[in-house]
Amino acid sequence: MKRGMLSPWRPAIAALLALTLAAATPLAAADPEVTVSKPEQVGLSAERLARIDAAMNGYVEAGKIAGATGLIARRGEIAYFNTYGYRDLETKEPMPKDALFRIYSMSKAVTGVAVMILHEKYGFPLRTPASRWIPALGDLEVTEWSVDPGTGDPRMELVPANRDMTVQDLLTHTAGISYGGPRNAQGRSFYTELGVNSRDQNLEEFVEKLGQSPLHDHPGTVFRYGLSMDVLGRLVEVISGQTFDVFLEEEIFKPLGMKDTAFYVRPGTEDRLAVLYTPDREAGDGTVKRSTAPPQDSYLEKPKIFYGGAGLVSTTTDYYRMIQMLLDGGRYDGGQMLSPKSVKLLSSDHIGDIPRAGRLLGPGDGFGLTFRVNEHPGHNGALGSPGDYSWGGAAGTRFWIDPDEEMVAVFMIQILPHGGLTYGTEFRNLAYQAIID
Repeated sequence: MKRGMLSPWRPAIAALLALTLAAATPLAAADPEVTVSKPEQVGLSAERLARIDAAMNGYVEAGKIAGATGLIARRGEIAYFNTYGYRDLETKEPMPKDALFRIYSMSKAVTGVAVMILHEKYGFPLRTPASRWIPALGDLEVTEWSVDPGTGDPRMELVPANRDMTVQDLLTHTAGISYGGPRNAQGRSFYTELGVNSRDQNLEEFVEKLGQSPLHDHPGTVFRYGLSMDVLGRLVEVISGQTFDVFLEEEIFKPLGMKDTAFYVRPGTEDRLAVLYTPDREAGDGTVKRSTAPPQDSYLEKPKIFYGGAGLVSTTTDYYRMIQMLLDGGRYDGGQMLSPKSVKLLSSDHIGDIPRAGRLLGPGDGFGLTFRVNEHPGHNGALGSPGDYSWGGAAGTRFWIDPDEEMVAVFMIQILPHGGLTYGTEFRNLAYQAIID
């Protein structure tokens, strides 16, 4: 059998389809706060949704994933919410529906919502320079590389940035900030030498160090994924007068009922944290093993720094509540978190033809305010709709919001690194093929 073939899960299809058709009842939800409707009530096929179970449970049986969860909602109703495999593969503890996951870069969407709440409250233009609130981010320099005509060696010089980075630049990863940092003439990272990525500091100290480093690019000229959302966490603190964690709790988590979402696992819920796995490179067969880096307990204590780009833990239903709010134009049961116009701005392409560093955006992709925007489904060859918007996390977690189909979905898994793995993409494709009207 060739590696990567889908045959490991095919034997389970017939049995799962039969069970689904015979039951003729709504998919059960373990969370008492979640009601799951019959898929056909919202234009989805229970028979076709069963293909998701077959695929994911087949991967569990093959040892390629330990466990995962998936939720799909359409027209304001949850129509699918299932778990696959184990929270802990070694103990064979089943994956609970209220499992906690390290969502890594799915934290960015939360930070984007926080910034837009302040944008609405105070009315400042998104093109306002961030240095208005954080002086350390003003008058920065940019690294420019050339070739020494005399020696032929690479040559680096620092030149003044064409302008200060704006809030919009930070939201779209076009501020000239990266994760690893630009390198100096000796080939060493400025960020490393300055201690930018140290966890033993708060957001204010982090941004002060970042302001001592030059930028990778002139602001507004290159899409380069990096620490921009963490900078925005500090911006939220300065504008609101609250620490970032408190602002998120009071303005987003409590109103939406996201009781388990935080920068660490709350005491008493440690046994719900999904174990983190990593591809077993030695086995070479696509199976996973327990991860040792980062350590399994890295999210069990309140951190000193609240990373808006990668620091949150959450549950499937918690995250669903936030993206359903966005699909509903900023509305939720208790009120209006954002204006529909702000949600539209969040989900519109902001980068156009700006060059893209790295491979995070593909053909047909634009980028909004923290979201990938599907500009041309035909260019990327994937099921979806023009204008659907999405993002994911480093351990394979994924979500998307499709206004045309009135559909949102969350997929949670814990495999790090996740590069080259397609479980979230397969979940998305199998969700879309279940639409029957």
